[in-house]
Amino acid sequence: MTYQWEFHGGVKPNGHKSLSNQTPIIQADIPPFLVLPLLQHIGDPTEPVVQVGDKVLKGQIIAHCKEKDCSVRMSVPIHASSSGTVVAIEPRAVPHPSGLTAPCIVIETDGQDTWTERTPLVNYTALESAKVREHIGKSGIVGLGGAGFPAHIKLKPDGIDTLVINGSECEPYITCDDRLMQERPHEIIIGAQIIKHVLGGAKHCIIAVEDNKPAAYQALLETAQGRVEVVKVPTVYPTGGERQLIQVLTGKEVGRTQLPAHFGIVVHNVETTRAVYRAVQLGQPLLSRSMTVTGGGIEKPQNLEVLLGTPMRFIINQCGRKPGIERLIMGGAMMGFALPDDEMPIVKTTNCLIVSRADEIEKKPKPQPCIRCGACANVCPINLLPQQLYWYAKAKDFKKAQEYHLFDCIDCGCCAYVCPSHIPLVSYYRYAKAEIRAGGRDRKKAEIAKKRHEFRTFRIERDKAEKKARLKEIKANSEASRKAAIKAAVEKTKAARL
Repeated sequence: MTYQWEFHGGVKPNGHKSLSNQTPIIQADIPPFLVLPLLQHIGDPTEPVVQVGDKVLKGQIIAHCKEKDCSVRMSVPIHASSSGTVVAIEPRAVPHPSGLTAPCIVIETDGQDTWTERTPLVNYTALESAKVREHIGKSGIVGLGGAGFPAHIKLKPDGIDTLVINGSECEPYITCDDRLMQERPHEIIIGAQIIKHVLGGAKHCIIAVEDNKPAAYQALLETAQGRVEVVKVPTVYPTGGERQLIQVLTGKEVGRTQLPAHFGIVVHNVETTRAVYRAVQLGQPLLSRSMTVTGGGIEKPQNLEVLLGTPMRFIINQCGRKPGIERLIMGGAMMGFALPDDEMPIVKTTNCLIVSRADEIEKKPKPQPCIRCGACANVCPINLLPQQLYWYAKAKDFKKAQEYHLFDCIDCGCCAYVCPSHIPLVSYYRYAKAEIRAGGRDRKKAEIAKKRHEFRTFRIERDKAEKKARLKEIKANSEASRKAAIKAAVEKTKAARL
C-alpha cells in the first residue's frame, strides 16, 4: 500500500527536529524518588495495593484496577518503576492542563533496580489472542503517542483487518519516535506482529513513516523483510492524528462519533508497539518510555529512556539546565500545554518536554479583529469553519457553536498558526467546550435533583396513602370485632335465659 489520498488543510511548521534527533537514545539515571500518579491514562483510576513502609521491587504492581480484571473497566495497573520503599501515598501535583493535584504513590529508590519475577509469553503464537491481550492489559500499557487510551481495549479482533503502526511524528520538537524507529526497528516489527496476532491475524499491517525520516524508514524496511509493510506518508501536520493518518492511507474519513474499528482499522503508536514487544517477549510491564527533552533552555537536547515517575527537574538537570528558563511545555509546540513548574513527574503520556528561555520565546502580537480572510478554514484538517466557531464561542452562543460541529475540532492549532490577526482560536474553542461540558454536568445534576424531588414527593404521598389504608383497615377490623363481640354477648344472654 502507498498513500494515494490527503486530508483537507494542514500546515508545515518549523519542526526544530535537528535539536535532538542527531544522537542516540540514552538511559536516564535512577532518581532518588519516584512519584507515580494513580491515574495516567484515559479511563478509571487505580487503587493502591501497597502501604507506606512497604518494600517494592521493579515491575511489582503497586496499584490495581478496582475490579482486579482490567478488561471489565477501562483501566490498567501501575507498576513500581524501580525497587525501593513506599514513603507516601498522597496528593501531588501532576502534569495536566488543570494544574490540580491527584493521588500518587511515592517511592524512595534504593539504587539497586532489583526486578520482581517476570513472566514473558515467549511462544505467544501458540496462545489464544485473548490470553495475550490480557497479558498486555496487566502490563499497564496505554497509548504512548496520544492521550493514553488503554492499549488492550483497542485490541479486540472483531472485524479488524488492518493494523496501522503510527510512526508519523508530526509535532514540532518531538523526535523520540524517530530515534526509536532507527535504533529499535526489530522491537517495533515484532511488537506489530504480536498485535496482529491479538487482532486475530489482521490481513494488513502497515507502519507509516513521514517522508522526512529517511533513516527510520530504511531501518524499518530492512528489518521488516516483508513481514509488515513500511510506507512513507507526507510530512504535513497533523498527519500523525489517528483520523488523518487513516484518511491518508485508505481514503476513509472517520467521523467524530465513529471509531477506526468501525472501518476495520486499529492504530497504535510505535512506542506503544515497542512496549507490547517488551511485555510479551521480555515480561517487562510499562515502566519507562523514550522521550524528548529539548528547547533553548537545555544544554544538550536529546532523547532519553526515562523511568515513569521520575521528577521532571531531575531529567532537565541531567540534560543540562541553562539559566533563565521561562516556560516548560509538555508535548509538542502545537498541542502541548504549559506546566507551572518542573516538580511534576514523568507519566506514561509524557513524550516531550520543551524547555524555553525568555530570549527564545516569541512575544505574540496583540490579537486584532478578525478580517474574515478564510485562512483558518483553508488549513483545518477536519474541514470546519473556525471563523464561525470563534464568533459563536466569543458570543457564548454555545448552541450555535455545536451546530457548527465544535466537538469535531481536534485542537490541533492549525487555524491559530496561520491566523494573520493572531487570534488564539483554540483557546476560544477549548473555553466553549469546557462551558458546554460544565453546562451538561449542571443539567445532569439538576435532572438528578428533580428526579430525587419527584421520587420524594411520590414516596411521601405513597406513605400517606398506605397509612390511611392501614388506619381504615384497623378501624374496619375494630368495628367488625366490636360487632362480633356484641353479637356474641347477645347470644350468650339469650342462652342464659333459656
